[in-house]
Amino acid sequence: MKSIDRIPTSKIQRASKIVSTGLKVGVNYAKYYGQKLVTDEYQAKQALDSANAEDIYDGLKELKGSALKVAQMLSMEKNILPRAYVEKFSLAQFSVPPLSAPLVKKTFRRYFAKNPDEVFDSFSEQSVNAASIGQVHKATLSEKTFAVKIQYPGVAQSISSDLALLKPIAKKMLNIKGEGSDQYFQEVEYKLIEETDYTRELNQSAQMAEDCRHIPNLRFPSYYPELSCDRILTMDWMYGQHLSQWCQKPFTPEQGQKIGQTLWDFYMYQMHVLRRIHADPHPGNFLIDDQDNLMVIDFGCLKEIPEDFYGPYFELAQKENLQNPEYFERQLYALEILKPEDSPREKEFFYSIFHEMLSLFTRPFHSETFDFSNQEFFDEIGTLGQKYANDSALKEMNGNRGSKHFIYINRTFFGLYNLMFDLKAKDVEINNFKKYTQGAPAQQAVLV
Repeated sequence: MKSIDRIPTSKIQRASKIVSTGLKVGVNYAKYYGQKLVTDEYQAKQALDSANAEDIYDGLKELKGSALKVAQMLSMEKNILPRAYVEKFSLAQFSVPPLSAPLVKKTFRRYFAKNPDEVFDSFSEQSVNAASIGQVHKATLSEKTFAVKIQYPGVAQSISSDLALLKPIAKKMLNIKGEGSDQYFQEVEYKLIEETDYTRELNQSAQMAEDCRHIPNLRFPSYYPELSCDRILTMDWMYGQHLSQWCQKPFTPEQGQKIGQTLWDFYMYQMHVLRRIHADPHPGNFLIDDQDNLMVIDFGCLKEIPEDFYGPYFELAQKENLQNPEYFERQLYALEILKPEDSPREKEFFYSIFHEMLSLFTRPFHSETFDFSNQEFFDEIGTLGQKYANDSALKEMNGNRGSKHFIYINRTFFGLYNLMFDLKAKDVEINNFKKYTQGAPAQQAVLV
């Protein structure tokens, strides 16, 4: 893959790129409306999605940073976005054009006042992994091998302005109305700013590794403050395959079950015991070693779960609460899905939608074990997503519903479910995480 020698960093340069991308999308829609008149509407929509996905990704990959991170986040919505977007945007997870060697050295000198080969015994000029916010290089020092993550220039400083310009494109893709949407974009902006602080990431990575190290078949790298700063992060080099690459090769049901149960236990332990989660569950953040251990290599995006959200959210995961209309309605208000100012029609409409959605999405929690290899379950999610994506009544209403905390919690579960499906994990014990709570922080899990 060809490397790049510069990244647009000024507001004018980045705005120009995003605006030109938006104009291309506008042209694609104009072609779509014309094609609908002379050809099959389904084919016209497929062509629109493909052209938009290509143009948006090609524009954003040059900017990197928050612009590309949004594409990465959207790629995880396999059951909401058209396939063309998912396939193209998934490249943002760990396959984007890397910085050239001269630009890497320039970035390194800015923060360490030295070239990489003056800090390490050896340092790979070419990155081994390039994603949305930074790229990883392999280095050695005193017989130890490291992964050195270098943040792209200008990423941290451009988050706010990039997101402001990306809003119209994101709203059009996801059918987001203007009213009430600002809190969601602000939540994304806040988390992206956190992700660009590598000192913060180092500290929370070390803490999460310490908190979860006792869970079997789970491994974490060690981190090195003396070789890190707020834009460069150095950790152990972990030997293994990215989860998505591992899943593409033949593996036994026993291997998929072992890794799937480990992944599930890891997330349930975070969710119910630590009340903070690794909220970026895409395959690029997980490796699998030759002993079928799961390795977690990126904790840039952690989400704290406040108690006033955790309680009603997981209470609605219980089947008996879904079957209690009065209780269900109260929790919808607690989660800001229903609003006091709703008309009777809006109240009935959104009650019905969220009851149907939650009854499906929480199904894994309704039994002691769950089969995540079940294609029918994921087909149902996809069908439901398309149903509401094409719902004319929903498009007429302000569909910005729910607490801002839904963004990253739902993103986590969508990503987790998809990873579990890729692993073909059967008979996953839903509450197995409770085995590992002895000596953990005293938190009472809702799921019993």
